[in-house]
Amino acid sequence: MYSDHRVMKTVLSLCHIVFASLVLACQATAQNLIQGNSSQKNATVLILGGGVAGVIAARTLHEQGINDFIIVEAREELGGRLINLNFGAPGRNYSVEVGAGWIKGTQSGNGPANPIWKLAKKHNLTTQTSDWYGSITTYDYNGYNDYLDVFNNAVDAYTNVTIAAGERVQQQAVDLTLQTGYSLLGSAAHTPQESASIYYQTDLQYVQSLAETSWIASSWRHNFTYNPAAGGFSNVNEMCVDQRGFSSIIQEEAKEFLQPNQQLTNHTIGTIVYNEQGVTVTTTNGTTLSADYALCTFSLGVLQHYDVKFEPSLPSWKMEAIQSMTMASYTKILLQFPNNFWFDTQMAIYADRLRGRFPVWQNFDIEGFLPGSGIIVATATGDYSLQLESLTNAEVQANVMKVLQAMYPNVTIPDPLDFHFTRWNSDPIYRGSFATWPAAFIPGHSQNLKATVSDRLWFAGEATSLKYFGTLQGAYFEGASVAEAMSSCIRGGDQCEGLRHTNTVVNAEPYSI
Repeated sequence: MYSDHRVMKTVLSLCHIVFASLVLACQATAQNLIQGNSSQKNATVLILGGGVAGVIAARTLHEQGINDFIIVEAREELGGRLINLNFGAPGRNYSVEVGAGWIKGTQSGNGPANPIWKLAKKHNLTTQTSDWYGSITTYDYNGYNDYLDVFNNAVDAYTNVTIAAGERVQQQAVDLTLQTGYSLLGSAAHTPQESASIYYQTDLQYVQSLAETSWIASSWRHNFTYNPAAGGFSNVNEMCVDQRGFSSIIQEEAKEFLQPNQQLTNHTIGTIVYNEQGVTVTTTNGTTLSADYALCTFSLGVLQHYDVKFEPSLPSWKMEAIQSMTMASYTKILLQFPNNFWFDTQMAIYADRLRGRFPVWQNFDIEGFLPGSGIIVATATGDYSLQLESLTNAEVQANVMKVLQAMYPNVTIPDPLDFHFTRWNSDPIYRGSFATWPAAFIPGHSQNLKATVSDRLWFAGEATSLKYFGTLQGAYFEGASVAEAMSSCIRGGDQCEGLRHTNTVVNAEPYSI
């Protein structure tokens, strides 16, 4: 192999023979060649995103003996969509989660444990059990209205829907929408009260409407999370009330292995240039990093909105998979009042004539949560959440107050001391809250969403989880499994084939016209 000096000499000699006037250009070419040969990469792996998937991937690489990595995170701290807010009037401030707040499913006996629950216990996270079904009050547009019997019927109906979905899987029947599932079982909603009760079982979990949600995939996620008989964790939900914030479990976990030179915060990815030799990443502030591999843990929404530019463009099979899934918005609207004038249960359902108009409310001013805080939280999801993002904060607050006044027609409700509304879909770092599975999204798309590109670009996050999409445990499992596969590639070198894709996702049977 020629030395760098001999490479330069050969190039210069050829240039003198061919055309003397090109000597200077050839000198530059030779120098670039030498610099290209001798350039050093910043790391073996760039982990793009410091959320659950990114940090657990880094931990997995570390456990595999690979420490030449850098986590690049857009925010000022690790945690991703685990975000807490210092909320409340002066002297009445509390840490409240505006991102993920619940550990969904914990552990039943000696059965499988939700890894997020294990992290919570390891790092002494303060949580409170959420009694979603036993501590609930019901309202409609006329005020208090006890329709718990309707609600309980909706609970039973959803159980039947998940059972029927399992039967469809065994029969290898095609997937349909959750709305179709309810209709086929004779459980479709016909009143605002029925609609709000079904919303509580479905939209609150999968964020999109029944007509936009996979019947089969939503059911298996439910069972793999809550049904121990189906391999799930437990039917218990724990809510973070720790004043350090939910993100503390990820930050504390990272402290056990992550060195200062292995993380770069406040850097948003702008461009990713890749080929079969490696990856070069440029952030929006002009920082450039190069590596052998990059692990993309961006939210699905960021990929769908083309907020990160790939050069060359991602292949069509990857883009089809990205655009076939849904990035949904789950919005928490926080209000703090001087005094508590509302329900004394943990949760409340409000049935409006317009489906999705703040149907779920959570009481924080209650024992075990944030007693004395004067904080209540309204929830909006899906299309209604997106509509709210088009309004000003004052307009959103006015809409929330109208619903509260409908719930309490005989109460003079004061102006809130504090108000907060997070615009997830508008934020270029997230472009939504979490991914959900529409009926048109099939396993081939899921495979391609996770598959590597040019054996250099890898992908992981809650969206790539077949079993636990849209959950923290999904992000955890994906970060761990993809990092294990990357470790094998790093050790295997040229023998690495990455995670395979399929060029075209097809129907089981052809269309016949």
